[in-house]
Amino acid sequence: MLEIAIIGAGPAGLATALQLHQKGFRPSIYESVSEIRPLGVGLDIKPYATREIVEIGLFDEFCSISVEARESIFLNGWGQQIFAEKCGLHMGYSNEQRFVHRGSFQMMLYDAVRRRIGPDAVQLGARCIGIDQDERGVTVRFEPQRPDAPTEIRADIVIGVDGIKSAVRNQLLPQSVGTHYSGITLWRGVTVMKPWKSGGSILHIGDPVRQGSLIVYPIQNNTDGKGNQLINWVIEQNGRPEIVEDWNHLVTPNEVPNLFEECRLDFIDLGEMVHSAREVYIFPLVDHDPLPHWSFGRITLLGDAAHAMYPRGGNGVCQALVDARVIAEKLASIPDPIEALREYEAERREAVNWIVHANRSDGPEIVRRIAEERSGGKPFAGINSIMPNAEIESIFMEYHRKAGMRRPDDESGKPCAFPSVFTASH
Repeated sequence: MLEIAIIGAGPAGLATALQLHQKGFRPSIYESVSEIRPLGVGLDIKPYATREIVEIGLFDEFCSISVEARESIFLNGWGQQIFAEKCGLHMGYSNEQRFVHRGSFQMMLYDAVRRRIGPDAVQLGARCIGIDQDERGVTVRFEPQRPDAPTEIRADIVIGVDGIKSAVRNQLLPQSVGTHYSGITLWRGVTVMKPWKSGGSILHIGDPVRQGSLIVYPIQNNTDGKGNQLINWVIEQNGRPEIVEDWNHLVTPNEVPNLFEECRLDFIDLGEMVHSAREVYIFPLVDHDPLPHWSFGRITLLGDAAHAMYPRGGNGVCQALVDARVIAEKLASIPDPIEALREYEAERREAVNWIVHANRSDGPEIVRRIAEERSGGKPFAGINSIMPNAEIESIFMEYHRKAGMRRPDDESGKPCAFPSVFTASH
């Protein structure tokens, strides 16, 4: 049996281990931190990614820690609706779309790995500092962060799933060390609030140019035993100085800029939501330029290590879950592991690189930018007066199609009457 080492115990690394285990492998995971803790804020798990969770037998557990998505609503900075579409089963997909706290999701996967593969399947405190391969295998060197962590291991193949600052990628592709900074700073917070609208609505608010952007959605039901939800929100602001790339840098709610005082919604108080946040994180909006290769002999990359992208359109973790299934399928069906890794890359890399580029031009959020440009930043009498619904639909159809989640009402092959906005010029 192949000895498979996975570097990184985030959601992508853990999901990869579970997919491999279902194919008969017993992978080992090596994680730099000394303790897995439920950190982070919200994730938007699309229907195609929920399917992957179903396939590894964790759907019921997933439902118990998450919120079903019902509708996605796009609003300008004045609170006027630009577009809305149903989500998941409500749109006609075969699987649900669900919102979840990243930490809860990671802990669910971590517990499943330990139950199924064994309590020693995840080695904590093993910070990867070097990796070398020869004709017979791969040597990985670690700087131990705890006494029981290894200093060196051998494996037949290694999968680098160690995030945007991947040590594996940085050694394989030293020129990729630097991140691509957008000039935008993100504030991400969570607030305990009463449910609003359907209890499963995601709001996309604001003008990305003039004002900034705000995304809001629930990630946990009855979080306090009183029927309140845990609400995840993300604010983007242009023109802020670049800060340290750290997803766990805490700030106070008072440090978050009040960008949406002009947005009046009768079902949610956005200012109170930010002011009452339980925790707030700040970090720069960064990604990596799409990579020319993921696989190097017996070593390959997966998840953010391979395709870090702006968190627009909710596809970062979702695409990593697909990576996990595909790599497991290839290793199980192709006798030569080096060829299996090449086939995994061939199936995944170009498709995901398209999303990386599309998300730099706002992903599906671009409809708010276009509406703002055409309205001159002013309230409009009606969205159809500046942006026909058919044009908006064409944008969403294209993005969903390319992301691997073609809408059930998308007539395949139907010519588009509007030019693509997901081009190099955009």
